[in-house]
Amino acid sequence: MQDTSDSHSTAEAPADDSLPVRKGVEVIADEVKRLPNGPGVYRMLDHKGEVLYVGKARSLKKRVTSYTRLQGQSNRIMRMILATAAMEFVVTKTEPEALLLEANLIKRLRPRFNVLLRDDKSFPYILVTGDHVSPAIVKHRGARKRKGDYFGPFASAGAVDRTINALQKAFLIRTCSDSYYENRTRPCLQYQIKRCAGPCTGEIGPEDYKGLVSEAKAFLSGRSQLIKKQLAEQMEAASADLEFERAAIYRDRLSALSHVQAHQGINPQSVEEADVFAIHQEGGQTCVQVFFFRTGQNWGNRAYFPKADRTLEEAEVLESFLAQFYDDKPAPKQILLSHELAEQELLSEALSERTGRKVVVATPQRGEKKDLVDHATTNAREALGRRLAETSSQARLLKGVAEAFDLPSPPRRIEVYDNSHIMGTNAVGGMIVAGIQGFTKGQYRKFNIKSEDLVPGDDYGMMREVLTRRFSRLLKEHAREDKPVPEDDAAVGTSEDEQEDAQAQMDMPAWPDLVLIDGGQGQLTAARETLQDLGVTDVPLVGIAKGPDRDAGREKFFIPGRQSFMLPERDPVLYFVQRLRDEAHRFAIGSHRARRKKDIVRNPLDEIAGIGPTRKKALLRHFGTAKAVSKAGIDDLSAVPGISEAIARLVYDHFHE
Repeated sequence: MQDTSDSHSTAEAPADDSLPVRKGVEVIADEVKRLPNGPGVYRMLDHKGEVLYVGKARSLKKRVTSYTRLQGQSNRIMRMILATAAMEFVVTKTEPEALLLEANLIKRLRPRFNVLLRDDKSFPYILVTGDHVSPAIVKHRGARKRKGDYFGPFASAGAVDRTINALQKAFLIRTCSDSYYENRTRPCLQYQIKRCAGPCTGEIGPEDYKGLVSEAKAFLSGRSQLIKKQLAEQMEAASADLEFERAAIYRDRLSALSHVQAHQGINPQSVEEADVFAIHQEGGQTCVQVFFFRTGQNWGNRAYFPKADRTLEEAEVLESFLAQFYDDKPAPKQILLSHELAEQELLSEALSERTGRKVVVATPQRGEKKDLVDHATTNAREALGRRLAETSSQARLLKGVAEAFDLPSPPRRIEVYDNSHIMGTNAVGGMIVAGIQGFTKGQYRKFNIKSEDLVPGDDYGMMREVLTRRFSRLLKEHAREDKPVPEDDAAVGTSEDEQEDAQAQMDMPAWPDLVLIDGGQGQLTAARETLQDLGVTDVPLVGIAKGPDRDAGREKFFIPGRQSFMLPERDPVLYFVQRLRDEAHRFAIGSHRARRKKDIVRNPLDEIAGIGPTRKKALLRHFGTAKAVSKAGIDDLSAVPGISEAIARLVYDHFHE
């Protein structure tokens, strides 16, 4: 969200670490003197300039004043106040505007003391295109720039794929690209298996195809019963006319529509368009379950596990979650909640302003809407139960890893490295990350091997480059700290803090507690020497060598200062480490294949500075191929429209060094 209101902030913290840094109540009290009574958003920053907390207020002066008193504050708020070294403010015109800006800043800055919406991926939609004479039905994500009708959101790409697959059978709408459509001279396989009407080659007339598209839109718009009734009538009429083949087509289309609705579960009668949210807390974790209902149809559900302080009530977490959830998504007409929110009307007003129409936020107490919320609550409880069970199992495995590899405590972050190449070409290093929540794919990294001094196929050299780049950046961005808990936390020291620190253990640290190298003693030695050269000597390293005949279960482990050893064949820790190694191998070889594929389709003209898409197209149109361009003389190159003599010389010199 863009905000053009007035803003100000405190002076920057002193650059010299030896100078005293003001903190806590003193900083906040100084800011209060200059604050207005109007609405706005405030940010609390630590001495490093990192945002601790983002909040909004109806009156900035009153809200920030409340932080000048430590008495009566929770331990979480107290630690936040003590860590504050600077504050920044944005004054807004209205409180709804402040609410929307707060949500935007929380998602972008991810402050430590806020409720954070994790895994916030965009939702897929079904698009019936409107920029072609024969519309197609396709899956769509992202901005709605293409002309057409959008239906959704769907909870997952799989739900969209299943629905499109069934709609193909029911309405025979094409799913091919426009370029593929334009180049057809005879019907494709989709027509042969009765999943497309074949408009590309005139197997169906434009008006008849338009009718099929209209029926598909009507079904997706909620008029499914009307469409099914019409198809049933057409089937009976064809059967009465003894046109049994045509009747069979209508029968198959009806069956496909029934299949779509059978997979939608609950289909409410009184709720046309709504999102249903339910929240459940247990074991210090939170689950928010959301169901999507559009045009009277259930388009699926998704579970979220936001990061939230365990002292926050369910309604508080849900309120912050909702503002972030709709930061980049259109809100429906109704939002049904399991808990009453303190600022429910304000949220409704803010979302209504953003969407340009009335958005009702309600907590139903009876009827079908209450049943929908109860169903979502049950799903939230079950999803959190499954997650807690998985986390418990993962925690036991990590404890076993610590025992097997002599670690001081169960690792919170494990990094696994592997390389992939073919005879040294398109070499790629891969890093995968795992922790208490399993694989953390958002932190995977690939490293295109760039060193020109490496001998092709030098695995040790590749590992040195990967680890050098990874840990050099880590040292630059996250200075190694002796204690994972901030100093201010130790100042309070209550049993509740200890519980919160246990929750913090669930969060992924920047530094690894264990590094696994896919390789034997040689790879391990190269990795250890590389880290020592960087001054990193306290990160545990373990090498994993494949067993005889590459048999899984007979891996040999190498640790600096110890004899190599093997784990018992049925040890759960062995299976866990195998999964980590296999995931690293999968990621590395996938990255290698993607790079190799890109190289295969790369055009030599792409490597010439000054040759953009327009000149490249002109050269290929004139000469036919890049190879022909490479053999052309300067005069021939200059004859191409848009190619000057200087550019012709540039192209010629590139191919004739």
